[in-house]
Amino acid sequence: MSAAAALAALVLALLLGAVLVPALKRVGAGQTVRTTGPASHLAKQGTPTMGGAIFLVPAALVSLWVFRASPTVWALTVFTLGFAALGFWDDYVKVMRRRALGLRAREKLLVQLVWSALFLWFAAHHLGASAPWPLPWGGSLTPGGWYYPLGLVVLVGAVNAVNETDGVDGLAGGTAVVALGFFALYAAARGRLASSSYALVLAAAVVGYLRYNLHPARIIMGDTGSLALGAALGGLAVVTHAPLLLPVVGGVFVLETLSVIIQVVSFRLTGRRVFRMSPLHHHFELSGWSEERVVATFWVAALAFAVLAWV
Repeated sequence: MSAAAALAALVLALLLGAVLVPALKRVGAGQTVRTTGPASHLAKQGTPTMGGAIFLVPAALVSLWVFRASPTVWALTVFTLGFAALGFWDDYVKVMRRRALGLRAREKLLVQLVWSALFLWFAAHHLGASAPWPLPWGGSLTPGGWYYPLGLVVLVGAVNAVNETDGVDGLAGGTAVVALGFFALYAAARGRLASSSYALVLAAAVVGYLRYNLHPARIIMGDTGSLALGAALGGLAVVTHAPLLLPVVGGVFVLETLSVIIQVVSFRLTGRRVFRMSPLHHHFELSGWSEERVVATFWVAALAFAVLAWV
């Protein structure tokens, strides 16, 4: 059933993309590119954004139809779509108000914290998510009183890390597919078939989306997609009792986020930049790498991190 559901999500994503890409072009829902970014990205100005809908709508419809009796699937879907709504709001501000940076950071962070806390409460009381969490490479940790603080760090961190990674055609989508594939296998191996099915369906839908997002991208996922993907990965980590594995599985997302932190701290303390530009993928672009090379390299790195987390 899971394989058939994943195939259905893939096909629906391909069909929706064929309709949505020209529709968004007609209404002028084009990306506003920051002038401080790589000069090569100025060519992306006007590329339709909010493309996350291409994989989010099929994944939600298929998951809730096929696995409608599963509270886990409902929780993951609602949590993911909540962040999709926040991302859509941010994209709307960027597109319609032509404000390249979108919503204010504190506005987004407040919503992220509240929505994540609600999910953590439901997961603890109805899905047993506060059970011991496996540590990478052996052992476990019983979260106890640290459940909410650690959970919030994992969820909000995942959401923003995927968002930082979205900036090159196919990068965030491809690395997310690898991480989702990991959780599909990890959950299945532990008998958590609902979580496994959700991860598999969403991964298949993202593959369909990549048909329109690989370089040169015909559509960009925007915050609609990147915030939702981060939420889905964080949510899967929580309901499979594996939040402490997520930083390893999502090693690429962690490195992207660390590059931003290091760049900001270094510049404020010394006035010097460590990287040509952050996040990390822009550093390689400005070092002469093509977008295709950056994406291929980061995809391979994502696969290596997933294997490392598994062993």
